[in-house]
Amino acid sequence: MSTTVIAIDGPSGSGKSSTAKAIALRANWDYLDTGALYRAVTWLALDRGITNPRELVRACDEAGITFDGDPREPKIFVGESDISEAIRSLRITDQVSIYAQMAEVREFLLHMQREMIHAAENGIVVEGRDIGTVVAPEAHMKIFLYADLLQRTARRENELNEGDTATIEKSLSSRDEIDTQRKISPLRMAADALEIDSTNLDLEEVVEVIWGWLKERNLLGLPKVAVIGRPNVGKSTLVNRIIGRREAIVEDTPGVTRDRVKYEAEWNGRRFLLIDTGGWEVKPEGISEKITAGSEIAIAEADVVLFVVDAQVGALDEDEALLQLLRRSGKPVILVANKVDGTAEESEAHALWNLGLGEPHFVSALHGRGAGDLMDRLIATLPEVGSEPMDDGYRRIALVGRPNVGKSSLLNALAGEARVLVDDVAGTTRDPVDELIVFGGSTWRFIDTAGIRRRSHQDSGTDYYASLRTANALARAEVAVVVLDASEPLTEQDIRIVTMAEEAGRALVLVMNKWDLVDEDRQTQLAKEMERQLERYPWAQRVNISAKTGWHRDRLAPALRTSLTSWEKRVPTSKLNAFLGALISATPPPVRGGKQPKIRFATQAAIMPPKFVIFASDWVEASYRRFIERRLREEFGFDGSPVEVSLKIKERDKD
Repeated sequence: MSTTVIAIDGPSGSGKSSTAKAIALRANWDYLDTGALYRAVTWLALDRGITNPRELVRACDEAGITFDGDPREPKIFVGESDISEAIRSLRITDQVSIYAQMAEVREFLLHMQREMIHAAENGIVVEGRDIGTVVAPEAHMKIFLYADLLQRTARRENELNEGDTATIEKSLSSRDEIDTQRKISPLRMAADALEIDSTNLDLEEVVEVIWGWLKERNLLGLPKVAVIGRPNVGKSTLVNRIIGRREAIVEDTPGVTRDRVKYEAEWNGRRFLLIDTGGWEVKPEGISEKITAGSEIAIAEADVVLFVVDAQVGALDEDEALLQLLRRSGKPVILVANKVDGTAEESEAHALWNLGLGEPHFVSALHGRGAGDLMDRLIATLPEVGSEPMDDGYRRIALVGRPNVGKSSLLNALAGEARVLVDDVAGTTRDPVDELIVFGGSTWRFIDTAGIRRRSHQDSGTDYYASLRTANALARAEVAVVVLDASEPLTEQDIRIVTMAEEAGRALVLVMNKWDLVDEDRQTQLAKEMERQLERYPWAQRVNISAKTGWHRDRLAPALRTSLTSWEKRVPTSKLNAFLGALISATPPPVRGGKQPKIRFATQAAIMPPKFVIFASDWVEASYRRFIERRLREEFGFDGSPVEVSLKIKERDKD
């Protein structure tokens, strides 16, 4: 599931509702009280005198039960009637367990609850009983909140406007007994749930405990900061200064940054996502149109905007026009006066007060002057919770290939929309761009990388650093999707890129793109090229695709899953050595120097990718190790993953 889901279980009166609303309110997430849904069904049954489960479900469906998940004031309706207060009566509390045991009612509400969870955009806190075990077993965090009966009675007494202490305690105790006797008790705790005994804790203390767990597990999300400005005002230099490494491409040529590029950054323990953008222009033409549109999208998705102005040039008409766009966005904006290298430039930069954005923050992104003060201001402005998860657990896919083979087009085809810049000019993408894309029933993190050019060390600085970042993208990825232009002959660069992916130890999928341009003659020629130039990679998954038309794009997800399964496969030692013993008996290793080496045993030393170590009495020829690898693949199957077979000499132990 893509939405962050927090499940809070526990018995009645343990504080689930108050805790869940407080967490949802603080995180600006949705809230769902599943118990309120059961109470609404109970209210309807009692109001209409319905006892038959099927009739009750039909009545619920016809009347319509809706829940407003605003944690500030959650409400529940049956039809047009607001029954939020009515369902809290002692009469409903005493009867709700009866209707909660009806299988038809539970199935009806289970479907409704899951629909509500999936409809949440940023996150949702779901509380009730059975949440972590039945309703949302895949929740990102499960919490079991409980308290002793006396404390629960006191809390319920404060919540209800009727009933005395003894009556409420008896009601809670009776409900616990009923729940315990059910075949699947709603009071059972999920195996991976975190426990909180709230008997001696107040609401604020419980919330702080859970909030700490959310931060530890990176579930609160990262705030997004967009760096916006005209071309060549030093945005990428500022990005490099903030993240503390040379990651964003920097050249004197305006327009080097073209896509929206995201980097994780940290200052004084606060993490956030930094979005570097291409230069914004008032009247963009050609490729600049797409760059400017990307900057505007970055503003829309950001929590805070750093508006960068070249202090040595001053505010131009383009800055004024961009300022109007920023004001309409309603986002917090911090004015950054860049290229202020000394007091002389600082005096001139005071004119930027006229922009009406408050105090300009004077910095020299190149030399670091004023950067610390700027970061302190930024951290003070950031929201506590962002919408971008820090560690989402999605499988990481690197798109690699030489320029203009269609990597960005493929990414957009899979996403079903224009996520990254596509242009006929080769090398449009220079920075790696991370995108979460849902296709084939899963969410994948794609890294759309710069095309690798031949002799990158002899290219311009831009292409040289882009090539380095492609290597970094492979290092970050789990699967390398090497995109090849099937309509053209394979090149030296194509083979080198495939080799880079293998040497990086990544699972491998070969995408033959532009298949709509391949006729029968080209297919025959391509088969010969593959056999001759890629004979070392018969194990790679291959998918024929047309990114332009979308033809066979649905075949990529199964290929990725197969490759990842192979990449993570572990062969039990007993099976491995049984296989090896049978193999050696049938085909012993070749004699070397008049002696035949003895292979004693083997073990799998690692996965991701699979690595096997063979222990032998003497050197074993490389050809025989390749033979073992080939037979390993035939026996256990490692389609889509490199396999490494190494040798370790182990002399016979002396008595």
